[in-house]
Amino acid sequence: MNKRHLLKTTLVLAIAAAGACAFAQDKPIKIGATAGPHSQILEQVKKIAERDGLKIQIIEFSDYIQPNAALAAGDLDANSYQHKPFLDQQVRDRGYKITSVGYTVNFPIGIYSKKIKSLKDLKEGARFGIPNDPTNGGRALLLLQDQGLIKLKASAGLKATPLDVVENPKKLKFVELEAAQLPRTLDDLDAAAINTNFALPAGLHPGKDSIAQESAKSPYVNVLAVREQDKDKPWVAKLVKAYQSEEIRKYVQTEFKGAVVPGF
Repeated sequence: MNKRHLLKTTLVLAIAAAGACAFAQDKPIKIGATAGPHSQILEQVKKIAERDGLKIQIIEFSDYIQPNAALAAGDLDANSYQHKPFLDQQVRDRGYKITSVGYTVNFPIGIYSKKIKSLKDLKEGARFGIPNDPTNGGRALLLLQDQGLIKLKASAGLKATPLDVVENPKKLKFVELEAAQLPRTLDDLDAAAINTNFALPAGLHPGKDSIAQESAKSPYVNVLAVREQDKDKPWVAKLVKAYQSEEIRKYVQTEFKGAVVPGF
């Protein structure tokens, strides 16, 4: 091997090694998640990702709005807390350059009450709490329709609102609140549709405490989201691989016992 070829080979290897080291030594990837199951699952993902050279820092949020705002602003590298219809709505409404890169888990929404044991016991004019964001509010109304309590306009789709209710025999009064607030206001309501990731931290288990529950086979599977400019970066593939591993599947099935189900 001549000196010129040796120098060229050495230079190529050095550049490749530097690139690998730069990725391994780079600052941790910041991932936003709501407190509760999303963060809990990410703690397990973090351990798996680190074995593949990807360091993760988990940032917890208490609402559904800030994680996307922080991601779009560059304060986060990714987030894991929302289902695809919610993400799509946020992109349309706010113009975020954010995209889904992989499915995570599904949290079947449930109806809870401290005053009744069955939906048939709801009295006329009962106060019924639903999330105030378009996608989760629509999700709650679709569940009520599936339970035979209301009827929605055929054109309402996944973004149904109380204005789309065309039949309401019990004259339910819909109280629209932030999803995170619903467990804390359950004492003041006759019943409420509560997202599982907020129900569990409040001590409400869908399998034991809900009086009705959404099917696990719904369009509301949660996703990992990143900025569009980052979707093809190597760390994104590592993150998705770690989350969609068999270890995480088994962890979710064992830890949450049907309250949270793998969506991948």
